[in-house]
Amino acid sequence: MTKPFHTFENRAALMQGLADRVASELADALATNGRAVLAVPGGSTPAPFFDALNRADLDWANVTVMLTDERFVPETSDRSNTTLIKQRLLQNNALAARFVPFYQPADRPEDVLGDIIGDVAAAMPLDVCVLGMGADMHTASIFPEADLLDEALDDNAPILLPMRAPGAPEPRITLTAPALKSAKNIHVLIAGAEKKAAYSDALREQPLALSPIRVILSDDVNTDIFYAD
Repeated sequence: MTKPFHTFENRAALMQGLADRVASELADALATNGRAVLAVPGGSTPAPFFDALNRADLDWANVTVMLTDERFVPETSDRSNTTLIKQRLLQNNALAARFVPFYQPADRPEDVLGDIIGDVAAAMPLDVCVLGMGADMHTASIFPEADLLDEALDDNAPILLPMRAPGAPEPRITLTAPALKSAKNIHVLIAGAEKKAAYSDALREQPLALSPIRVILSDDVNTDIFYAD
């Protein structure tokens, strides 16, 4: 289960190194297929990576961007990952990219999930997927103790599921394990000693439900790790 582990001297170098790698993979997909699909995480950690990537010299008009997961909140919320993507990734050269949102106005994610799944399915498969990892070893919004954890980890899961978990203040919509594993290239972005320790824990044999990040660390999945303290 050991994966290539790329260590950088500082976080600035980490973000630029990851941006260079992702840009190269998107360029390869564009050259081969005339289109490319990128999934990225939310949260504050990847924002500098977005700043570096959005300046890449790519045919961004033929790149589709989506999140790996979204908090079910409107863009006016400071917890909206969509807002982060629009402010930090879909800028400069990347302003021309197409964005597939995981949020539509509704009381519950279940009320709009069908429409969102249709848009996501039309964009699949993923060429590049960048994931984060929590100290609890969750990835995307596939949390230990989440209400639909078993369904999200199942090989026959739909592309997206709503998710509620004890550590998540609001409902989420997340790509499921088979959707994540289908990506041609998968990169896990880790920053800080706490996350590095959690990654080391994830490599130890334990139930998948306790360590959902393990779903993309199996030998048959093309995953590597990008890390700085």
